[in-house]
Amino acid sequence: MSDHDDLSSHLHTIRDLIRWGASRMNEAGLHFGHGTDNAIDEAAALVLHALHLPPDLHAEYFQSHLTPAEKQAVLLLLKRRVAERKPAAYLTQRAWFMGLPFYVDERALVPRSPLAELIERHFAPWLPDSRAVGGILDLGTGSGCIGLACAYAFPDARVDLADISAEALEVARRNVTEHGLEDQVEVIQSDLFSALKGRRYDLIISNPPYVGLEELDSLPAEYQHEPRLGLAAGAEGLDVVMEILHQAADYLSRDGLLIVEVGNAQYALCAALPDVPFTWLEFEHGGQGVFLLNASQLRRL
Repeated sequence: MSDHDDLSSHLHTIRDLIRWGASRMNEAGLHFGHGTDNAIDEAAALVLHALHLPPDLHAEYFQSHLTPAEKQAVLLLLKRRVAERKPAAYLTQRAWFMGLPFYVDERALVPRSPLAELIERHFAPWLPDSRAVGGILDLGTGSGCIGLACAYAFPDARVDLADISAEALEVARRNVTEHGLEDQVEVIQSDLFSALKGRRYDLIISNPPYVGLEELDSLPAEYQHEPRLGLAAGAEGLDVVMEILHQAADYLSRDGLLIVEVGNAQYALCAALPDVPFTWLEFEHGGQGVFLLNASQLRRL
């Protein structure tokens, strides 16, 4: 009897397979930081994907029995997560951001950011009149998830997705097409602002590379599947954000805002620029290391 056959004789329902998958993930010491933060949620995401079921499936269906073919598909996916230590989103090529589905593969970082909470709130109270937002730039866009979420939140705004990586922009273009936003969103290959001369934005939002070299070398195996270009930012994790701070004022409207996620590099940034009046934003659903500066503050740097 094969391993699959033996397991199939003991695992019958969706609930059984989620439990088994979570147990194997915990046993293997996997890391969860790419959309879920625990083995149960990670296993549930993989099981439901393999069964072509929605991620918000009602709990009453979890007692449903699976066919042999369905069990095999689920077990293969769960075993790949343990053996390959790839984030679940790369195995399913699907991630969720602000409740929206996005295609993702190893050419771009897995969507994950507390910025989704700000976008859902239309950046209130920092943008008192969301109707006045005419242009938005998602700088270092990767998969495009942040900029595309902004396009949904501000349907009358023009949105630019910019990234240095041609490969990442292929992922972003696919997402623009899948969401039917070609008329509102432009994808631009640009080394930060280099290809954006003459453009002005009411909002520049960025989740740039901000991982320092020491931290990068210590990241769990799951992060090694992501493009290093999207993570590494010099010894202290500040190389890219410093460039953004030096240039952003030239691309903001008079009352424009710059919002940047820097994660754990927050402390190094504050130490390096103690006189800059960063506003560090707070989140109801978790997350830190996101600052806000307005155009006038940036012009005084």
